[in-house]
Amino acid sequence: MRKEQNEVIVSIKDLKKHFPVKLGAFGERSGIVHAIDGISMDIHRGETLGLVGESGCGKSTTAFVIVQLYRATSGFVFFKGVDLTKLSERELRPMRTKIQIIFQDPYSTLNPRMTIGESIGEPIRAHKLMNNKEIKQHVFELLKDVGLKSSFANRYAHELSGGQQQRICIARALAINPEFVVCDEPVSALDVSVQAQIINLMQDLQEKYKLTYLFIAHNLAVVRHISDRIAVMYLGRIAEIAEKNEIFDHTLHPYTKALLSAVPEADPKIERQRHRIILEGDVPDAISPPSGCRFHTRCPIAKEKCSQEIPDLEEKRPGHYVACHYASEEKEK
Repeated sequence: MRKEQNEVIVSIKDLKKHFPVKLGAFGERSGIVHAIDGISMDIHRGETLGLVGESGCGKSTTAFVIVQLYRATSGFVFFKGVDLTKLSERELRPMRTKIQIIFQDPYSTLNPRMTIGESIGEPIRAHKLMNNKEIKQHVFELLKDVGLKSSFANRYAHELSGGQQQRICIARALAINPEFVVCDEPVSALDVSVQAQIINLMQDLQEKYKLTYLFIAHNLAVVRHISDRIAVMYLGRIAEIAEKNEIFDHTLHPYTKALLSAVPEADPKIERQRHRIILEGDVPDAISPPSGCRFHTRCPIAKEKCSQEIPDLEEKRPGHYVACHYASEEKEK
């Protein structure tokens, strides 16, 4: 872990995001989707924090609230000491030069009517950071940085492969020299071989531009490769967070253990001997989440206390935080 990671660049405190919905065939009654329900975590300068969990657990919503594409229902998002949730759209504008996001589907985020050069240069023009000549030169440099020729500036999104499109989106995110980049499953729509290329590219760019990443994914192998620390999310709450090797070598939360048991091994002998933990039941409805611990309805070690009290995210080992009443007991078994 790099020395600069001691400095907290992003701090999330008791963050919540609820969405009102209409239920029933005619919308006769209302409900609330508890997409994020009280998460807290810090992201250190220069590190990559991986955020993993099942589909629908609130990972992407967390990303959108951090960059203020969604406004929080309550809680705080501090960027270098400034609470983004309290800023108006006008006040947020200069902050957006320091915070960028890379989306899951590159094609849907690129304007089909704009050339690649225009797409990359768009945020620079929007913030009036350079003149046209400087923008053109900067676009060429960014294309080179992401492994593409300068001639790509005259092409359109539909002429490129998925991997090339994502390289363009990465270049656009870096165009205004951000410090913090939220990566919302940036490789999940790509082939496995292309995923490795994009991951390696992102690591190289992190070193060159001194970036801090929040890397969201559901593939634990990808997250382990790129992350310094990993946070595991379940139904709108953080279940476990620690350095990546600590998570894999000393897993404490039953949900994290189930996730890790599903990661395939390259060695056939190890794969045949591997014990797979199968969770019973489906993920509960976020409109009416379970009381107490969100995971207790599927947890193999749940007790009566789990259905009554929400566990705090506590430090069970140095730098290893877990939200489970019986995590220590499970570790000893």
